[in-house]
Amino acid sequence: MNQKLLDKINAFAIPDDLRTAGVYPYFRVIESEQDTMVNIGGNPVLMFGSNSYLGLTNHPRIKEAAKKAIDIYGTGCAGSRFLNGTLKIHIELEELLCDYLKREAVLLYSTGFQANLGAIAPLAGRHDYILIDERVHASIIDATRLSYAKVLKFRHNDMADLDDIMSRLNTDSNKFIVVDGIFSMEGDIANLPEMVKIAKKYDANLIVDDAHSVGVIGKEGIGTGSHFDLHQEVDMQIGTFSKSLASLGGFIASSADVIDYLKHTSRSLIFSASMTPSSAASVMEAIHIIREEPEHIENLWKNTHLSMKIFNEMGFEIGHTESPIIPVYIRDNMKTFEFSRLCFQEGLFINPVVSPAVPSEESLIRFSLMANHTYEQIERAADIMYRNAVKLGVIDARKASVLINK
Repeated sequence: MNQKLLDKINAFAIPDDLRTAGVYPYFRVIESEQDTMVNIGGNPVLMFGSNSYLGLTNHPRIKEAAKKAIDIYGTGCAGSRFLNGTLKIHIELEELLCDYLKREAVLLYSTGFQANLGAIAPLAGRHDYILIDERVHASIIDATRLSYAKVLKFRHNDMADLDDIMSRLNTDSNKFIVVDGIFSMEGDIANLPEMVKIAKKYDANLIVDDAHSVGVIGKEGIGTGSHFDLHQEVDMQIGTFSKSLASLGGFIASSADVIDYLKHTSRSLIFSASMTPSSAASVMEAIHIIREEPEHIENLWKNTHLSMKIFNEMGFEIGHTESPIIPVYIRDNMKTFEFSRLCFQEGLFINPVVSPAVPSEESLIRFSLMANHTYEQIERAADIMYRNAVKLGVIDARKASVLINK
């Protein structure tokens, strides 16, 4: 490497600064299954930083389905879907997803990130417009950069701002509104009813990334559109299997014509190996479990409402969340890291979220629920967080409705 590049690399001092301060929170090694309790460094740790919302990653039926798929198909596909990497199990999963998601056609990707990359760039041309909520996931932002379209951001969930921007665009151009169904840091839900009205008003296409919505909201957990009884008004639904569906991979669901077009134009599909057989089998079994055992989603929401109630009583600021993603606002980057460290020392895994993931004045702890968390685990986690929040001055114990040593 030349010296100019080495100078750039060496100037990136943030990780070393955090390590020196003893608050580096990343790449913690988990030595067990992803569950409500995990082992880290030989110690049991409460897990409230996982996206396994339904708690299915260790389900015996799913593990058995993955093993059977390996026995039939082996461990990998050795190619892309476009050429030699389409297996019978991929077609079976796409057909099951069509039925589950109430969609005409579905296309599988190796990750949810690749699904977003593969969905947007082939559709949006040089004279088109892509309008994204300012808080969309990084994969959507990167997807827009791969297109030749003009990209415009509107204020978070601000429908007046979206309408104003749309009103000034060329009426002859294709327009795409792209949003998260549930926003991954704030935990609030996209204002889909108003977006549908705006999309119809300006003849725009509506694309929803339901990565954090599938398995969480809507009938049988099929996503944001169903949650608002507007499922068929969403032109394209994108999602991942790495969260509620206990696996790895992603999908695009839309009309048969759109999916056939993407099969032949989507670079992240054509030039990436297809998802592994065991991953596909895991998703299929997870969908069967969701349909047969609605108590998983019911328990997730019981845990969510309990946690919100406790955090509000304790005096935490949790914003406008409407989901199992609860942002606990610290509003200071270094204090957020320190808060995470103190909680981890007491056996609680939570994720610090700082700039640039969110604006620095909105730094937060991302507290995420699973269906199989017990009430006792939630109360223990909240107690650890409360005591350390008081210690750091995040909340005032005198104003909270509980005592520090309840």
